[in-house]
Amino acid sequence: MQFFDSDNKLVHYKCDALVRMITVSHIWKFFGEQTVLSDISSTFETGKANLIIGASGSGKTVLLKTMIGLHKADKGEIFYDSISFGAMSAPEQRLLRQQMGILFQGSALFDFATVEENIRFPMDFFTDWNTEQKRDRVAFCLKRVNLSNVQRLYPSELSGGMQKRVGIARAIALNPKYLFCDEPNSGLDPQTAIIIDELIYEITQEFQMTTIINTHDMNSVMAIGDKLIFIHKGVKAWEGAKDEVIHADCPTLNDFVFASKLARKIKENTIAP
Repeated sequence: MQFFDSDNKLVHYKCDALVRMITVSHIWKFFGEQTVLSDISSTFETGKANLIIGASGSGKTVLLKTMIGLHKADKGEIFYDSISFGAMSAPEQRLLRQQMGILFQGSALFDFATVEENIRFPMDFFTDWNTEQKRDRVAFCLKRVNLSNVQRLYPSELSGGMQKRVGIARAIALNPKYLFCDEPNSGLDPQTAIIIDELIYEITQEFQMTTIINTHDMNSVMAIGDKLIFIHKGVKAWEGAKDEVIHADCPTLNDFVFASKLARKIKENTIAP
C-alpha cells in the first residue's frame, strides 16, 4: 500500500486485491473469575460489512478490542491474512496497527483540536509526510465523507452526524486495510444513522477494506449486514447473513432481533403463507 508516486506527490489508492481477512480462532477472555468470551471462532471477510451484534454486556466490544490488540486473548489466536497477531514482533504489530482504521463510539474527537488537526493526528503519529501532503490527504478524506469547508471548525461547532463523518475521515486517513467501528450510530437520529451506515458501506466496498462493526441497531443489521455474528453472554450463538435472520432457528437471536412489537409484526407478515 503506497501513498506517493515517484515525484513524492500524494496519491490515493484503493487497497490492493489481496485477501484481507481476519480470523478469530477459539478466543477466550476472562476478567478475573468472569468469563467474558467463550471459544469464539469466525472469519471476517474483505469488502463486506461484518457486523457483531448483541445486547449490551454480551461481549461484542471486548471481542472487537481483543481483535485490535487493546485486550489480549487468554486463549486462542487472531489471524490477519493467515498470520497470527500474537506471533508478530512489536514492530510488526505496530505496522499492522497502521493498517487499521478505528471509528470510536461517540467519535472520540479531540475537543481542543480543529477538524483538520483531528484528521491529521494519525498522520502526525505514523508518517513523516510534510505539511502539504497531510493537508491534501485531509482534503481528500473530508471530500470522501461529503464534508467541505470545515477544516478550521472545532467538534463543538459540528452536528452529531458531522462529527461521525469527521471520525470516519480520521479512520481512513492512512488508507487502512481494516476498519473497526464501535457503535457508529450511537446517539444519532434514525435518518442520520442511515446516512452513516451507507457511507461506511460505500467506503468498505470502494476501498475493499475488511470492516467490522459492533452494533445493536437493527436498522444497520438489515441494511448493511453482509455477515452477522450474534454474541449472547460471551458465546457465538448464531452466524449468517441479514437475509437469513428472519428465518433463523435461534431463540436467543429471535428474542434480540424481534424484541419490539413492530419487529415481530414485520416478521409475521414476511413469513406468512
